[in-house]
Amino acid sequence: MSCERILLISMLLISGIMLSAQTTDKPKTESPKPLVTFIELGSVNCIPCKMMQPVMKEVEAEYGDKIEVIFYDVWKPQHKAMSTKYKIRVIPTQVFLDKDGKEFFRHEGFYPKDEMVKMLDKQMGIKRKPVNKE
Repeated sequence: MSCERILLISMLLISGIMLSAQTTDKPKTESPKPLVTFIELGSVNCIPCKMMQPVMKEVEAEYGDKIEVIFYDVWKPQHKAMSTKYKIRVIPTQVFLDKDGKEFFRHEGFYPKDEMVKMLDKQMGIKRKPVNKE
């Protein structure tokens, strides 16, 4: 047998082993669909929009895979269409979509985290223990 044939047969055997190993592994599960999609429409050059950046990060960290946070800089050419799609009048504007993609809430201007959390918890059915202020 020539070296080329031996190499080809070896490669085919290795490929077959790798394919069989992949098919016997546990099936890959899709990541769960978020309960809420939070769309922030603003600009990196707008002061209230800049103030929303840490709020967005904190909300994303707090809710994990229950929420998807998306930011569109509507002053950039590639995102201008989003301002029309979501019919925004001012920036920042926050649009919240349910798991089916239907808008259930909208806010214009800076949206404080504590107010947003109340609205999100209600939408997601999350009950929090009251905080004692002593």
